[in-house]
Amino acid sequence: MSIVAHNIRKIGVMGAGQMGTGIALVSALRAKVPVLLYDRSPEQTTKGLAFVDKLLEKDVNKGRIQSIDAKEAKDRIHIVGHEEGIKGMRDVDMVIEAVSESLPLKQAIFASLAAEINPNAILATNTSSISITKIAASAVPKDVSAASEEGKKIAGRVVGLHFFNPVPVMKLVELISALQTTPDVLNRARSFAVACGKEVTTSKDVPGFVSNALLMPFINEAIMCLEKGIATKEDIDTTLKLGMNHPMGPLQLADFIGLDTCLAIQQTLYEGTRDSKYRPSILLERMVDAQWYGKKNGKGFYEY
Repeated sequence: MSIVAHNIRKIGVMGAGQMGTGIALVSALRAKVPVLLYDRSPEQTTKGLAFVDKLLEKDVNKGRIQSIDAKEAKDRIHIVGHEEGIKGMRDVDMVIEAVSESLPLKQAIFASLAAEINPNAILATNTSSISITKIAASAVPKDVSAASEEGKKIAGRVVGLHFFNPVPVMKLVELISALQTTPDVLNRARSFAVACGKEVTTSKDVPGFVSNALLMPFINEAIMCLEKGIATKEDIDTTLKLGMNHPMGPLQLADFIGLDTCLAIQQTLYEGTRDSKYRPSILLERMVDAQWYGKKNGKGFYEY
């Protein structure tokens, strides 16, 4: 039923970090489609597969899925070799990019995807803040007019599909249309997210969309409270957990997201709006300068 709705029979995932492997897992386990997973770092790919194994084992042990479901899901995930790169995914019906929050990096990737991948494939980005319209424009070759029918067709297959971390647990996907995205691509992307077991909300293509336009200033204000010495990190987080019933405090959440990612999103918000309320905290900038990224490398506001 779901295959008829979204017509996606094989997907590619760019990036084998926590987000990419999470997307690969729900695609294989819930949408039940073959997944080609690629990362430029073989070590990261190995780490990502171990993460998939750990999550599947946990689901089996907790009785959420059967052992056969876990095996079938793992068997649907195939690694694209470093020597093949993007060309190894040329026959997929959708690619979901899940690399770092860097516009130049994403622009380079989407230019390559548009040139190498099946010309009818959906090109989705998991960006949490960057303009989908800018990414879509980068898919159009320099020798093709973006206003031509060919240019519009190329850019029209780019869409924002923002999964949340950890992907297997979080129920939401934020769907964002570029100015160029066609209605068919938007509808198929939505159907695929639903097939992955997600609820879908939509946002206009504005800096941070809905989720991070609200979340990042909240986290940033919490960091500024710490920076000004208003309260300790423990008291800031406890106030939000017990007083507002949040599952974790904003500083702990920043550590889980990654302080480098938080800063990149905050900079995108500030540069995209020039509104001073989005100016990143100096403490956040200094912590990233120190390469204290949070849970991912063991040191952030807390020790891991």
